[in-house]
Amino acid sequence: MALPENPSIGLTKETDIRLNKINLLKENGINPYADKYEVTHTLLEARDEKMDTKVKVAGRLTFRRTFGKFMFIQLSDIFAKIQVSLSVNEIDLEKFKFFKTYVDIGDYVGIEGEMYTTQTGEITIKATSYELLSKAMLPLPEKFHGLTDIEARYRQRYLDLVTNEESRKVLLGRSRLVSFIRSYLEKNQFIEVETPILQGAVCGASAKPFLTKHNALDKMCNLRIAPEVYLKQVVAGGFPRVFEVAKCFRNEGMDASHLQEFTQVEWYASYWNFEDNIRFFTNFIKELTTYMLGKPEIIVGDKVFALDKELRRVDYTATINELLGFNVLDYDTPEALKAKVNSLKMFDPEDIDSLKTCGAIIDYIYKRKMRPSIIEPTILYNYPACLVPLARPNDADPRTIEMFQFLINGEELCKAYSELVDPIIQRHTLEEQAKAKAMGDEEAMDVDEDFLLAMEHAMPPMSGLGMGIDRLLVMLYQQPSIRDVVLFPIMK
Repeated sequence: MALPENPSIGLTKETDIRLNKINLLKENGINPYADKYEVTHTLLEARDEKMDTKVKVAGRLTFRRTFGKFMFIQLSDIFAKIQVSLSVNEIDLEKFKFFKTYVDIGDYVGIEGEMYTTQTGEITIKATSYELLSKAMLPLPEKFHGLTDIEARYRQRYLDLVTNEESRKVLLGRSRLVSFIRSYLEKNQFIEVETPILQGAVCGASAKPFLTKHNALDKMCNLRIAPEVYLKQVVAGGFPRVFEVAKCFRNEGMDASHLQEFTQVEWYASYWNFEDNIRFFTNFIKELTTYMLGKPEIIVGDKVFALDKELRRVDYTATINELLGFNVLDYDTPEALKAKVNSLKMFDPEDIDSLKTCGAIIDYIYKRKMRPSIIEPTILYNYPACLVPLARPNDADPRTIEMFQFLINGEELCKAYSELVDPIIQRHTLEEQAKAKAMGDEEAMDVDEDFLLAMEHAMPPMSGLGMGIDRLLVMLYQQPSIRDVVLFPIMK
């Protein structure tokens, strides 16, 4: 059976035409899905080769223009695109006709040929042979508009990457960012480790967990909300400095800056306090932005903020007290603090009354009255101790903790503190968390006995830092949503 010169006769839908081509190829003993193709150069490498160099490349066909017995095509991948010329002067006429008829936009093609430059200066491969590697049954989105449906972009990210230059830049940038983080930390004597995602106690951060049943052990487990308690145990085992690029899960709301599944890096350094971490992070963020953006600066709207100078500092507790007109540290029960806050008539009493702890009340006030106004890069420090049960109390005033956060444009990019290593105080703070959970606080932590046992064997003084990689990417690339920096965000 010979291949028909016009496989679209009687067909109007492009998908039907493409399927017919696939069937015709198979019926004629031509497998349109090759098992492999030996390449000598990536598309990017071919672009850098000297003229007249012989190359074998492969990629997706994303453009074609035919002029009788001559055509230009374009092959693309995530890193580069390259022009290819096909002519009956170099390729058999029948092979040329086959390409013209049976190879479509979206197909994967292998090309063998020589490098040259066209009269217009375009780097091009003069094809001497080709192979069809994989047929696309469905057409690509229209070239100049790509996927205009936002949800379709997230669900069909592979098509978004083919058609959207911005998505390619951002998601390649994600890989570059993680690579930089690993390199920077390893250069500073941090060792990368892995800790469990499936855990037996909810500890490490204030968040509602995802719960799951471990059938073999017949017990309920939770997905990791943070790697903190395990990384501290690694430090107790003798690793002076450790880090983990960790997938974490928090069963809470979704918005432009939150996803239930997210990635963060946490690092811990023995013998540091939070001031050491501030200094380390300040240099880290300066070098990171230089590597990613070319300059130690970050853009927020129409403002450019330099990161190669001393960062602005704001006292968290003092600012909250100034906003409210009283000292929140003077209130150690949620009932008393609620009554005082409600007397100010600054917030909806129903919202305040629904909060279970002093920490939750203070955090509510901060997120509505303080955080949105912090636009320039800022170090927030001196937090009330009730906010973070794993942080070290300040020796001068144990009602506060040695903690800082780095904020830009009202977004928290990292949280760090001097770690609490006193097992007696740590047990007390976790037992208070357990009481809050019993009262209905779904974000409270469990008493993690394994963690406490490790602390009772002694942990060195240390400081740790956690930073959301997704949120940092949103800021670096000025993206509208955290979904734009994740390859496959969870959808409804």
